[in-house]
Amino acid sequence: RVPLLQAAKKKNSFNLLGLTEAELEEQFVRGNGPGGQATNKTNNCVVLKHIPSGIVVKCHQTRSVAQNRKIAREILQEKVDLFYKGEDSDVFKEKKALEKKKQEKKRRAKENLERKKHFKEMQQLDKK
Repeated sequence: RVPLLQAAKKKNSFNLLGLTEAELEEQFVRGNGPGGQATNKTNNCVVLKHIPSGIVVKCHQTRSVAQNRKIAREILQEKVDLFYKGEDSDVFKEKKALEKKKQEKKRRAKENLERKKHFKEMQQLDKK
């Protein structure tokens, strides 16, 4: 019973729930989207299902089946962790922190824009 996180070599490993191969159902299907013959004639899209929770992940980010399998497992592990732990999940906490950071950046940009607008108005008044 080797956790899939180790198999996927996740860089920023959270305290995620471990998955086993016995809990997974894997299929290879044709991908969709741009790519022409490379996409239309090869089964390199990975569909991974976690049987106990019923969560399904479809991954077709690269042309390599091996890379798609790794990526699909990483995504599935994060989704399963979020499913079982909810707001206590590290994935949830990181998403909330990123959202907060984004809102703060947006607020600062808006303030800078207002400051610039005010500065231009002051320059126009000085010229008159």
